Amino acid sequence: MRAVTLGLDKPHPLGDSTVAQATEALKLVAHAFEQEGYKVQTLRISTRPVLTDLAGWREEELVGYARSLQQALAKVGAEFCSLGPALPAHGPARVLSLAQMLAGNEALSASALVATREGGLCATMAHAAARAMLWLAGNTKGGLGNFNFAALACVAPGTPFFPAAYHRGPSSLSVCLQGASLVAEALAGGADLEKVESRVAEVSRQVAGPVVALAEKSSRRLGVHFGGIDLSPAPDLDDSVVGALELAGLGTFGTPGTLALAAAMTAGLRSTGLLTCGYSGLMLPVMEDRLLACRWEQGLVSVDQLLLWSAVCGTGLDTVPVPGDVPLEVLARVIVDLGSLAARLGKPLSARLLPAPGKHAGETTSFESPYLVNTVVKPLGPG
Repeated sequence: MRAVTLGLDKPHPLGDSTVAQATEALKLVAHAFEQEGYKVQTLRISTRPVLTDLAGWREEELVGYARSLQQALAKVGAEFCSLGPALPAHGPARVLSLAQMLAGNEALSASALVATREGGLCATMAHAAARAMLWLAGNTKGGLGNFNFAALACVAPGTPFFPAAYHRGPSSLSVCLQGASLVAEALAGGADLEKVESRVAEVSRQVAGPVVALAEKSSRRLGVHFGGIDLSPAPDLDDSVVGALELAGLGTFGTPGTLALAAAMTAGLRSTGLLTCGYSGLMLPVMEDRLLACRWEQGLVSVDQLLLWSAVCGTGLDTVPVPGDVPLEVLARVIVDLGSLAARLGKPLSARLLPAPGKHAGETTSFESPYLVNTVVKPLGPG
């Protein structure tokens, strides 16, 4: 289990007792899963958009609240809490305030919504998100604040994956898997492209079905709504989703045919009949998958290709290293491209871009994180 996420209906500011109660509920759910033999990696709290609840708060008040929330989380052993996105209605000027809440508060995540199905792309929010990314690169330890921040496009509330998670409505529970091994099981021994969808669907039902049943049971015990499972097959450094895909025997990842394979695999994830949420598609976080980072270094994967594959699969641009001196306008245009794609297709995508402080194109990142593998920095565009 990659994560069990509890979406809270309580408004900000969250008191210590609310954080403690939510954490205790998550621990009860984790215990139920562990009794059935599952390992739960992380427990997460997802909240309503903080800038909606605290619309009248000044920047320094928001930063102070973030500090107190970090302390409350640490006190009860809570691991992660998402503050939700800055929405177009909040205005682009508030995006930077939200990013500043993350500095020094490693348990907190946040985002900026740059496109919606109803309103389409908001280019000013995309520009503000890029500005926030550059601020986080220069004002958080090693630039790692960007690991906890993303630009969202057409992402609905309820996904268990961070930093995209946010909540709306009654309290709910959602779950997600470290599912690269699921894909490996489905494709081991090779598979014709026509069989990928059915194999992935079958194995997903077998593996995720009992997880959904247990999560539904836990939700009833807590008296909260069950929001579903995000079937996106998250990798974990050496548990590689790219390695799993290459087991199909349809070529090296990044060579011709990759888009077709991504489409078939995602179709399988979305035809299980299970209650799903979030992205539920192929997830390609460049720096969270060692073999994917290798294909990136080999030139088989680029930002343009990731955007192309996003048209038929999962999350978009995730943990993508970019030069530390990337111009604001260039970074913003990448986010605009992603937002335009999501709005046109009506599908959830996000951009978690990691400007590497002091690193130029062709150099290797030096992020110090147990969740990331360092890899080469590439220019955004020809170069």
